[in-house]
Amino acid sequence: MNNKNRATVTVALIIINVLYFIFLTAKGGTEDAELMLKWGAAYTPYILEDHQYWRLLVSCFMHFGISHIVNNMLVLYILGDNLERALGHVKYLIFYLLCGIGANVFSMYVNINSNNYAVGAGASGAIFGVMGGLLWAVLLNRGQLEDISARQLVIMLLFSLYYGFASGGIDNAAHIGGLMIGFVLSMLMYRRRRRRSWRF
Repeated sequence: MNNKNRATVTVALIIINVLYFIFLTAKGGTEDAELMLKWGAAYTPYILEDHQYWRLLVSCFMHFGISHIVNNMLVLYILGDNLERALGHVKYLIFYLLCGIGANVFSMYVNINSNNYAVGAGASGAIFGVMGGLLWAVLLNRGQLEDISARQLVIMLLFSLYYGFASGGIDNAAHIGGLMIGFVLSMLMYRRRRRRSWRF
């Protein structure tokens, strides 16, 4: 694999998440909702009433506890490189950030309608966006993109959705929002590479 095909953005995103997790742990612990709120976790009243829109982005790099970040970074590492190679580094970074922010906006909209305000953080909205983006790319490539098949991706996606709905304290609205946004963005941003033909 040459340098231009390495998933440098995916690795950089993982490093940023881990470094911020270590920083927050040193500050007092990532399972402390008040501390997380102080350092950028998403909270609808703060975002809308106090216009702290930066939380929509910063919260995408925050995680509640070690298992939260390990699970998210593992999935990002497995899937992110495929989509990064498919889109290219710059497009992939824009895609990832838009999915994360968009998932938070969608979650905020659901929270407003249900009057359920909770402190939120995590990269899973953006990661579900990666899954949605890969789903479109795989479908466009007739069920296979590099080492990922449509069947493998759908199984992982269904399992992830099931785990979210079966567990407590999971922002499923962000997951669904990220998935939909990722699928639509991939339709707009991804172009299947044509196979080269040789002329003699």
